[in-house]
Amino acid sequence: MNVMELFETMEYGPAPEAATTVQAWLKEHERFGLFIENQWVEPASGQYMESMNPANGKALVQVASASSADVDAAVAAARKAFKTWSKTPDHVRARYMYALARQIQKHARFLSVLESLDNGKSIRETRDIDIPLVARHFYYHAGWAQLMGRELPGYEPVGVVGQIIPWNFPLLMLAWKIAPAIAMGNTVVLKPARYTPLTALKFAEIVQEAGLPEGVINIVTGEASQVGDALVKHPDVNKIAFTGSTEVGRSIRRSTAGSGKKLSLELGGKSPFIVFDDADLDSVVEGVVDAIWFNQGQVCCAGSRLLVQENVAERLLNKLRARMEKLRVGDPLDKGIDIGAIVSPSQLQEIERLVAQGEAEGAEKWQPSWACPSEGSFFPPTLFTNVSPASSIAQVEIFGPVLVAMTFRTPTEAVQLANNTRYGLAASIWSDNINLALDIAPKIQAGSVWINCTNVFDASSGFGGYRESGYGREGGKEGLYEYVHPGWEASQVSEKPQRSRPQSLAEDEEVANTSEEAELALPAIDRTPKLFIGGKQVRPDSGYSLSVKGVDGKPLGEVGEGNRKDIRNAVEAAHAASKWASATPHNRAQILYYIAENLAVREEEFARRIMQQMGRGRKEALQEVHATLSRLFSYAAWTDKFEGVIHRPPMRGVTLAMHEPIGVMGVVAPDEYPLLGFISLVAPAIAMGNTVVAIPSPMAPLSATDCYQIFETSDLPVGVVNIVTGEREGLAKVLAEHEDVDALWYFGSAGGAKMVEEGSASNMKRTWVNYGRQRDWLDPIQGEGEEFLRASVQVKNIWVPYGE
Repeated sequence: MNVMELFETMEYGPAPEAATTVQAWLKEHERFGLFIENQWVEPASGQYMESMNPANGKALVQVASASSADVDAAVAAARKAFKTWSKTPDHVRARYMYALARQIQKHARFLSVLESLDNGKSIRETRDIDIPLVARHFYYHAGWAQLMGRELPGYEPVGVVGQIIPWNFPLLMLAWKIAPAIAMGNTVVLKPARYTPLTALKFAEIVQEAGLPEGVINIVTGEASQVGDALVKHPDVNKIAFTGSTEVGRSIRRSTAGSGKKLSLELGGKSPFIVFDDADLDSVVEGVVDAIWFNQGQVCCAGSRLLVQENVAERLLNKLRARMEKLRVGDPLDKGIDIGAIVSPSQLQEIERLVAQGEAEGAEKWQPSWACPSEGSFFPPTLFTNVSPASSIAQVEIFGPVLVAMTFRTPTEAVQLANNTRYGLAASIWSDNINLALDIAPKIQAGSVWINCTNVFDASSGFGGYRESGYGREGGKEGLYEYVHPGWEASQVSEKPQRSRPQSLAEDEEVANTSEEAELALPAIDRTPKLFIGGKQVRPDSGYSLSVKGVDGKPLGEVGEGNRKDIRNAVEAAHAASKWASATPHNRAQILYYIAENLAVREEEFARRIMQQMGRGRKEALQEVHATLSRLFSYAAWTDKFEGVIHRPPMRGVTLAMHEPIGVMGVVAPDEYPLLGFISLVAPAIAMGNTVVAIPSPMAPLSATDCYQIFETSDLPVGVVNIVTGEREGLAKVLAEHEDVDALWYFGSAGGAKMVEEGSASNMKRTWVNYGRQRDWLDPIQGEGEEFLRASVQVKNIWVPYGE
């Protein structure tokens, strides 16, 4: 027997990582309390729960099981600390962040071992990926803490942040959430996952070592039904940041609706892994290993759907089966192990259930010939072929080491299959043709797209989803905005909009005599504005109209009373106009300028209409029209200037952070400024390539309906802007619950805002509401700018490695 034969036939030897230091630390503590105001405190209930090692099913240590009373104490500590931490100079916060990063690096090996014991993932993953990224996040956000005052002028921290993290990346998710929150001056109450609290508790000790002020970071362990629910519903929590399942995220959206809490959600995924026939198949195989068997497939962005071009599918699948035979499943602390343990017996049972369901639905299952360890929660890497795109295993997030394979023939079909999911978290594209890859990437509805790589992350590049994968971003500058708000908002109070009265008798007379017909005492020619859908003026489905009255109570005219069917038709027209998104920014800018040009010709007419509806004098009405013209010019200017950025993460490659339109947006306009408020919402949305279904102010809708002819004569493609008049709350509710509406802005009552947020949970659409607070729409700081543009786009990060 020669050396090569020996090499091929010999067994792998174990390469265990020593856990002595960590086990001694666990034994020393025996049970952990709650970390509140930099102190360890006993839970109010006196109850504890066991944290288990998923590799052998044995208890590691006991941790406190908190109650709502403990959450109250933690929130109170965070609120107290916020008063001083929010005013701490940028440089001081940056130094604390740096201290945390350095301490994490000093404890890196300890944290790696502890994470593997508690979570079941391979020590190679915790040592080489998770913990270095944890330190990177604190270093990166130390820089943003230093620069906050210069780079985010006018923004303030939101307050006390409740953060709920999952069990698949316990310490990394902690870093993703805590680092930007405290860098921006917020204080935190964090709830670790029930199964994996230990690295968060070790991080609490690091907080003490770094000397962070009391109450800035509080960590409360316990059951989600107790701690998580109490955090979400706590009236003194200003923001919730959640990572977990879509169903729980939906529940959180409903619970926070109308509360005024900011909300960011990073939810489920069913990510496509797209392989074209010119790809390097050997590299693809290793990419698949990283995509779906990394962390036992317990990754929200796991490449769980393998989409292969038909003519190379069999070759790739054969290579993949051969590679699966060589994968090793076993003790997570063995440095030669590829796949560790499933986090809990209940998760293992769910994986087994879904695999059995896939077989029952006709898919063909393949697993390696070897067996998993009998002790602990382990599951072998699994491949399904002959999978229908509509089958359960192709649509449901399994959250385990299970890959489903399907084929396609053309790039168009690949995109259709990739987008055939309710999720939109991530995707991978494999091709040696960079032109093809960069053509496909923008067509995939996902927040992160990796080209010839997969599961690559960095603090500089935002991460988050489209559609039912949630909204908000973690990482990058875009992630900072989740933890700040415009400073002027703090002084706003809820109030009911009122029509302003004329300033003088002369102005009163000017309002009363606003048309040639009135001056000549001739009867007016009746003109009831219809709805504006698909570029046409159409009658409302209801057949009814609503009277519009002036400030003196006399009728000014009537508008159509839109209903559910009219909204449906408007949404369909908006979808039909989706090519607007692919129009060049230059072309979109030209049309916005043209709208302004046509409006300027009729400024006196539009001013008279404002005077009639709102009772304002000519000077005040003209001021609103002129502000509207300026706003159109502003968004025409921004159209080709609000662009993405290029990140340089610590890898050979770049990340293209591209701004993409959200899709079909609902816009519910305010009452205060019927023309300016309407245009201030519609203009940024269409400037960024979205199509719009707008509901004008029901108090003064004629300023919006007068825009029909402006739009018709300004080369605006049909269906880009659709206008449905009628009762605000009823129409807004239909938009909120509509599955084909991708985002909804609402500027009305506080009750309406709650209704919109609750209704949006049906398809997890993005919402932006005012909670009944008025904006000064004449003020460029409150009424226009990047805040509106950011709300009009979603950021897609396309990772492009390079080099031989």
